[in-house]
Amino acid sequence: MLDKIKVAAQYCFPQHGLSRLVGKLAQAEAGKFSHWLIKKFISRYQVDMQDALNPDPASYPSFNAFFTRPLKPDARPIVDGAQNLAHPVDGAVSQLGPIQHGRIIQAKGHDYSACELLGGNKTLAEEFSDGDFATIYLAPKDYHRIHMPCDGKLRSMIYVPGQLFSVNPLTAANVPNLFARNERVVAIFDTEFGPMAMVLVGATIVASIETVWSGTVTPPRGKQVFSWDYRDQDLHFAKGDEMGRFKLGSTVVMLFAKDAIEFESSLAESIPTVMGRHFASKA
Repeated sequence: MLDKIKVAAQYCFPQHGLSRLVGKLAQAEAGKFSHWLIKKFISRYQVDMQDALNPDPASYPSFNAFFTRPLKPDARPIVDGAQNLAHPVDGAVSQLGPIQHGRIIQAKGHDYSACELLGGNKTLAEEFSDGDFATIYLAPKDYHRIHMPCDGKLRSMIYVPGQLFSVNPLTAANVPNLFARNERVVAIFDTEFGPMAMVLVGATIVASIETVWSGTVTPPRGKQVFSWDYRDQDLHFAKGDEMGRFKLGSTVVMLFAKDAIEFESSLAESIPTVMGRHFASKA
């Protein structure tokens, strides 16, 4: 009953208003209050600061500076081999597997349209027909920068407006079309493995989604789909390079073309992921 109440409540409260308010508070450089909030967060979520470039909570001027903290240069070794893809984030696998009949599994009993996820672009969705997907959930304790799993050239970016439901496992199991109805940023890369989509999904109190090539994508945006074409720009990224970040946690959905990759054999639902470790190999 309590779980049903938690899910139902998300339909009622002002998702965007609350998220933007939290965003302003997280961005504020509020001295002792910011340091108190950071320490409480570390304690509440058991955040491991040993890998942080600066492990001292009092060194961060704002909550956002702490939340998007960089890691020590050697904290996340990147898997060797051009044929191997690296995990793009720290987190845990929500689902992974084949894209069947244009549908992606969200949770037991729920799936959603790849075309909807990609902003309704049917031509783009066809590039991933019968391909593979992986959905990775970033919990509050995780490192929240997103990195390239392989070398790639940025082709385009799409902003898709939407709601801001939580993306935790409880909500994923109970809100239909969750990842195709939440606000999101879609980045399309051309790689030696074929086209690759990295979908950064917004969520409740996710104050901002950023990419390294454009800065803050949201907020604000609006109620329409926006797209940017980068094919005439030389935006190449190497495996392991940072490509974006969340200010407060969320989910990344990865899409690959048919017969392009094979996921690492131990991956399954709820398996933790560590950025840089072996994610998949060329098929």
